[in-house]
Amino acid sequence: MKTTVYTTTGTKDGEVELPPVFSTPLRRELIHKAFTNLTSHKFQRQGRKPNAGMDVVADSNDPPTGQGVSRVARMQGGGGGRQGQGAEVASTRGGRQAHPPIVQKIIYKRLNKKENKLALCSAIAATASKDLVELRGHKIDGIESFPIIVSEDIESISKASEITKVLDSLKLSQDVKRLDARKPRSGQSRLRGRSKKIGKSVLFVTKDSSNLSKAIGAFPGVEVRNAKDLSVLDLAPGSDPIRLTVYSKSAIEEIGKIKSTHLELMVKTQ
Repeated sequence: MKTTVYTTTGTKDGEVELPPVFSTPLRRELIHKAFTNLTSHKFQRQGRKPNAGMDVVADSNDPPTGQGVSRVARMQGGGGGRQGQGAEVASTRGGRQAHPPIVQKIIYKRLNKKENKLALCSAIAATASKDLVELRGHKIDGIESFPIIVSEDIESISKASEITKVLDSLKLSQDVKRLDARKPRSGQSRLRGRSKKIGKSVLFVTKDSSNLSKAIGAFPGVEVRNAKDLSVLDLAPGSDPIRLTVYSKSAIEEIGKIKSTHLELMVKTQ
């Protein structure tokens, strides 16, 4: 299958043959599974202070029975304060937790290599579907061919003023401006410094992103990734397929080097 290659000015620059990866069928459940597992790699382990709720002077009666009172440990001492109040145990005010979280808990989820590779290939192939991209909520009026492929010249851009012209010529600026309509949030999220939730817009996939990453820093929601570092987390934020993605011509060549069992079977059947 061939698709059109565009220049940075929006004019057509021939065609390119898409690699077999773009023929992978859509597997929503597998993309969701891969996203869930990869997200767990960013989790931070939780624990509690070993003597939390226990650093007080509280004891129960000895012997604990036959006193006519409950066996709950109570604060010691004479006078006011917390004297006689229950303490230390889980059922009391300020006491320890019954079963606190521990840092030894395994929160790093694992995924089979073949499943992960199939999910990535499925997410890459989904970027060639105009219906899926539009269903995600992206603004793509006037864009004819998918996936969107641009010449290698885009990898040498390092200024925001230049990338603005590229977004306009490729009719991608309408999707970037879509994020401006988001209203600030109120309530607890605003008090904690999360007054505005930044959405996801265009994703550039290149062979070398060192220059382009400098140019897109001023555009919220716009990101760039190397083709070899591409992940389901980038292509399907929130595990929902699929993101508006722009590939450089050299990035397509890198993606064509992906090896997977299902791709070998597809080639044999063809």
